[in-house]
Amino acid sequence: MIRFRNMLRLRGTVRAKTLRLAAASALLLGATVVPFVHAKSAAENKSGSGIVPDKGKFKILVNGQAMGKEEFEISSLGGNWLAHGNSEIETPQGVTKVTGSLTLGPTGEPVHYDWSTQGTKKASAAISFSASVASAELHLEGARPYTQQFTFNSPMIIVLDDNLYHQYEILAGLYDMDKKGPQTFAVLVPQELTPGNVVLEALGKQDVDGKKLEELRVKTEDNEIDLYMEGSKLLRLVAPAANAEVIREP
Repeated sequence: MIRFRNMLRLRGTVRAKTLRLAAASALLLGATVVPFVHAKSAAENKSGSGIVPDKGKFKILVNGQAMGKEEFEISSLGGNWLAHGNSEIETPQGVTKVTGSLTLGPTGEPVHYDWSTQGTKKASAAISFSASVASAELHLEGARPYTQQFTFNSPMIIVLDDNLYHQYEILAGLYDMDKKGPQTFAVLVPQELTPGNVVLEALGKQDVDGKKLEELRVKTEDNEIDLYMEGSKLLRLVAPAANAEVIREP
């Protein structure tokens, strides 16, 4: 069985106050992100967020074969938002479980993020966001905790973590559909402790399995990921370079 890395390989310049760490829990699929620069996030221009409550399941396919699944829920929490997901990914070493819990402010800015993985190795981290600074404490099995800090130019940072695909629905919700056109978002992939930028652009309605879905393209320096939305809901995610799909179950 082919072992893929995460859907979103960030290839940015890490601005850290401590060691640059490669979290050894990257698992599946592949893409690449443009280098990390201090570009203004398009999401800053929105007066509110397009995030809405949602709950569902995804199946993860690579080369047409089932490789995993995810269950998620996005809910309101006292004026904030809570996005929680659990994934199970099949690897040559067995099944790896990934859990992520993201608290967002009313307009979609991150407040706190916890993730953990369980498989051949265990790892977890807690990330706190204060203004434009993200502070992470990483715990790897058999090692001392590490800390790392990232500074962005804005508190509007998009969390897109390994194998937690509901977070792309949050990204889509922060896209300004009134403005349209390419919009740049600052991104952090927590399991790899890597920052970067992605460009998101609406491509209009497409026929997908008999439905008219809005296509949004996530572009990086050398890769693309297509999101297919029914209103605010992510129904399908396609990474052509990895021959991978994430499909919402009925």
